[in-house]
Amino acid sequence: MKTAILREQSMTIVRRLLPHPMLSAILVVLWILLMDSMHPGVLILGAFQAIVLPWYTRVFWPDPLKIHRINVLLRFIPLFLWDVVVANMNVAWLILNFPRRPRPTFVSIPLELTNPYAIVTLMNVISLTPGTVSSQLSSDRRTLLVHGIDVEDQRALIEQIKNRYEKPIQEIFEC
Repeated sequence: MKTAILREQSMTIVRRLLPHPMLSAILVVLWILLMDSMHPGVLILGAFQAIVLPWYTRVFWPDPLKIHRINVLLRFIPLFLWDVVVANMNVAWLILNFPRRPRPTFVSIPLELTNPYAIVTLMNVISLTPGTVSSQLSSDRRTLLVHGIDVEDQRALIEQIKNRYEKPIQEIFEC
C-alpha cells in the first residue's frame, strides 16, 4: 500500500517536471546533434532545455497524442510520400506545359474528423502535397477550405481527400 502511494507521488512529480517526456527526449537528442558534442556542459544545457521548454509550452498542447492504429499509420506514410512525388511531377508538368492554363479554385471539404491532432495532420498533408494548400478551417472545425492549383472536378478532389487522407487519418487518431 505504501509503495503504491510512493509510486503515484513520484509519477506525479515526473509528470509535472516532464509533461511531454517524448518531446523532452527529442529535444535532448537534437541538442546533442546540433552541438556535435557530448561535453558535460552540452548535456546539462540540453537537459535544462528538455525540462523547461515542454513545461513552459504545456498549455499549448491540447491533449495527449494517442495513435490508435499504428498499422494504418505505417501504410499511410508511404502512400502520402508517393502522392507528394506524383503531385510534384504534375505541378512541374503544369508549369512546363505553357499553352495549357491552370484551373485554380477553392473547394470546401466537409470534415468528419473531431480530434485536433487529426485535423492538423490532414491540413498538413494537404498543404505538403504540391498543388493543394489548406486555406481556412471553419470556426466549428467542420469545414476545411482547400485551394487547388489545377482542379478539373471539385467533387473528385473532395472524394480524393476524404478517401485517401481523411479516412486513414481518422482511423489513426480517432478509432
